[in-house]
Order: sequence, then C-alpha cells, then structure tokens
Amino acid sequence: MAATPINPATYQAQLDEKAERMQALFADVDTPELEVFASPAQHYRMRAEFRVWHEGEDLYYIMFNQETREKYRVDQFPQASRLINDLMPLLIDAMKPNRALRHKLFQVDFLSTLSGEILVSLLYHRQLNDEWVAEAKALKQRLNDEGFNLNLIGRARKQKIVLDQDYVIEKLTVHDQTLTYQQVENSFTQPNGEVAQKMLAWAVDCTQDSEGGLLELYCGNGNFSLALAKNFDRVLATELAKPSVESAQYNIAANKIDNVQIIRMSAEEFTQAMEGQREFRRLKDNNIDLSSYNCNTIFVDPPRSGMDEDTCRMVQGYERIVYISCNPDTLKANLEILGHTHRITRFALFDQFPYTHHMEAGVMLERK
Repeated sequence: MAATPINPATYQAQLDEKAERMQALFADVDTPELEVFASPAQHYRMRAEFRVWHEGEDLYYIMFNQETREKYRVDQFPQASRLINDLMPLLIDAMKPNRALRHKLFQVDFLSTLSGEILVSLLYHRQLNDEWVAEAKALKQRLNDEGFNLNLIGRARKQKIVLDQDYVIEKLTVHDQTLTYQQVENSFTQPNGEVAQKMLAWAVDCTQDSEGGLLELYCGNGNFSLALAKNFDRVLATELAKPSVESAQYNIAANKIDNVQIIRMSAEEFTQAMEGQREFRRLKDNNIDLSSYNCNTIFVDPPRSGMDEDTCRMVQGYERIVYISCNPDTLKANLEILGHTHRITRFALFDQFPYTHHMEAGVMLERK
C-alpha cells in the first residue's frame, strides 16, 4: 500500500479555506487586510521520519493512519523535499541486503535543506558495534559518490554515533541577503524552508526604519535574530534550549554579525530579570547590562501555549511588537491583553503545513 498522495491541484482551495478560517477567528479583532504567504504545493517539508517494517527479505518505510492507526507502506512522500524523496529508495535498497545495517532498525529520520545538505538518523532496538560503524561509513561513502551531501547518525538506547556531524548547514535568502544556519538533529527548525524565507522577509519588512535595539524571546537557533539584525542597533535574544543557544552562537559567527547577543534564559526568567525581581549570574558572566539596551521593539515566537500573562505585561512595555504564532487561538488570547495598549498594523498567514489544519500567523503591533 502506498502513502496517500497529496493533490497539488487542491492546494489553492485549502489555502483559501485557511485564510477564511483565520479571518473568521479574528473577526472581532481590529486587523488590517490579511497577508497570505503560500507554500509550494508539494516537496515543502525539510524534515520527515518513517518507521521501518521488516517482512522477510523485504524492508520498507511505513507510516500510520492517524485515525485508524493502521500502517501503510511509503515508497515516496511528496510532502517531503525532493532531496528526501531522491534518497529514500537508494537508502533502503542499500540496507536491505546488509544485516549489520538493517538488524533491528526501526526508524529513519531525514533532515534536509534548500542548500543541498541532508542528515539521516538510523534508530535501532540494539546496541551498535564496530561492524555497524564500518558498514555505515561504507554506506555514507556510496551515497555521497552518487551525488548526495550526506551525513549519518546511528542511535540506540543511550548511544549516539555520528558520521561525521550531527547537523546540516542551511542557506536561506532574505531579500538580497543569504544567511547561514546550523540546524542540529533533534533541535527545532522551521520545517518548511520556502515559507521560512517568506516569514523572515516579512519580519524584516515590518521592522524597516527601526530605531534603537531589538529584544527577542524564544529565539531558537537565531533564525529571526540574524535576519533582523540589520534593522537594529543591537539585538538581545533569549533561548532556553542549550543546543539551540549553541547553534545560535555558531550562526552569529558564521554570518559575521557583531550586534547580536544570545543569552540562555526562559522568557519567564527574563521577565523577572527585567523587572528586577531576580538577579541572574549568567547575565553578569556574559557582561550583559540590561539597562544598556535601548530596545523599542520586541519579537516573540512562543510555543503553542503562547505567552503567560506576566510575559504579556512585560511585552506591553515596548513600542512595537512582532509576534509569530504557531497557534492562532493562543495568539488571540494574548491579543486580549496586548490589544489594550497596542493596535495591529500587519496581519499575516504563513502556510507552513499545507493540507493540515495548522496555521502559522504573524502580527505587527504598535503602541496606540
């Protein structure tokens, strides 16, 4: 059984339906005209993961129907990038006759890029040994000889073997600027590369002619921080996840940007620091004096749960707010607070996840 195909002919209709749904959700909010940013109709996901099914001598990828939980075979996956689809059959065919590579393999994860790099993680229900390493190195060499820019990772319980790096280097073009991003396995990155570029361009456009500095909460690997840096005197960004902070530091250096400072703090901790409720050694250790930053603009890209009330109150202290949301419902709830002091001047829908109910939103707010 093959994976249920998507139908690119229906793409525009599903995008129109999302736009109508977004406008209906915010019907009682004073918003400007909705800006809609489309995805490619297929080959848009930079990441994909598949379970692996063993059937005699055969070996193939499977997925599960979310409603019935029935498994189905996946030979091609048009939602995923062309790079993933090109590699899928070659990888599985190379592992079929190789016991060291296929024995107790249960999952394959792909992380691809617009820049042509791809990382594959092979997950096992057994410990990996020297034989596996030798065969995995040979597999990597064979596939790279066929034109791929591939790295491999082997994972088992309490075991991770990296051949030769656990990240890809992505290149995203924003207006006339090409930015370099390290994207690490199992760390958050925007899944839809083409739409990610549109989101960055929209945020840069929103903040043109800015004065002073920018504060960013939930900055991840510096995805927005680096693109926005050219519009501000200085950028101070916070992120809690250690791998993301390390990637952000890598990305600052790779792009030779000298006005961005990343600190490892949660949004809640940063709110406490800004309000003088607590002192944090990590600020002193990094010689960060919050009072030296003249930030008139704040950028937030919170998790699906949105911002807590205290963070919303802190965010209200800024002249301009750029809010990217992966959950329009929590965005609307946050706007009930932010709307008392700010008005929405830009309103956008980004179709990160075509053919699903998920919608990504962006709003620009300015003090009334």
